[in-house]
Amino acid sequence: MEAMTSERMQVRVLLLLGEQAEIVADVPEEEQAEPERYSAAEIAEAVGLEPRQLPGKVLTAELDARDRLTGWQLA
Repeated sequence: MEAMTSERMQVRVLLLLGEQAEIVADVPEEEQAEPERYSAAEIAEAVGLEPRQLPGKVLTAELDARDRLTGWQLA
């Protein structure tokens, strides 16, 4: 069995839409893909903030085997 390696990447929280946080890779705007939505409460709990404090924050996260971000940390 091969060992799976995860890829940690830097991301930015753009804004909150209800209970969801819009996340993009922290790269120049012209290189960004469409934002993806994740649970703001889950991210906030992982990094020790209130959900309302998330917009504008730069975080790191791991890309899992399903191409979803996990393991949120403040950058």
